[in-house]
Amino acid sequence: MDSSVLVLMLSVSLFLGAIGVAGFMWAIKTGQFDDKEKFLNATKFDSEEDLNDAAKKESKKYRPPD
Repeated sequence: MDSSVLVLMLSVSLFLGAIGVAGFMWAIKTGQFDDKEKFLNATKFDSEEDLNDAAKKESKKYRPPD
């Protein structure tokens, strides 16, 4: 391959990577990944039986092996 093609491919990939990182940082700073009501809404719309089943499943996950 010609070195100019490699330089072009490298510069384009670095440019696109920088755009991706900048977009990710913007999303973090503006709170795009924050869902403050996730657990409140989950418990609001679940029945008591569903919550008890979920608690039992979680306790089985973390049980140490005998």
